[in-house]
Amino acid sequence: MEPRLPAQLEVSALIRQVQAAGGFGMVLSKGEPDAGTILVVLTQGGRGGRVYERMPSMDGTRTWHCAKRQEAGAEREFDEYVARRGQRDPDLWVVELDVADGERLIGVVAAAG
Repeated sequence: MEPRLPAQLEVSALIRQVQAAGGFGMVLSKGEPDAGTILVVLTQGGRGGRVYERMPSMDGTRTWHCAKRQEAGAEREFDEYVARRGQRDPDLWVVELDVADGERLIGVVAAAG
C-alpha cells in the first residue's frame, strides 16, 4: 500500500488545480480530514455530470473509476445518487469540479497522491 495525502489536502489541491485551469470547484460535503474517501463530481458548464471515486486495485494502488454518469433528463436521479453516497459514509468528501477536461486534472492529482 502506498502512502496517501490527507484527504483535506488533496481536496484543496483539486480545487486549486481546477481554478488555475479556469474552472470552479466547491466542497459539497466535508468528510474525515485525514483518511476520508473523496467522491469527485465532474461537470463542464454545469452539464454532463460524472462521479469518480478512487478504488484500490490488486497491486495496492488506488485509481479513479467512473461510478456514475448523468443521463440526459435524469438530473434528479444523479443528484439523489450523490446525496445517498454522502448519507451512507460520514467520512466521505464530495467535491464538485466544473472544468473542461476534468478527467485529466484528477489524473494529475491521483498520480501525485
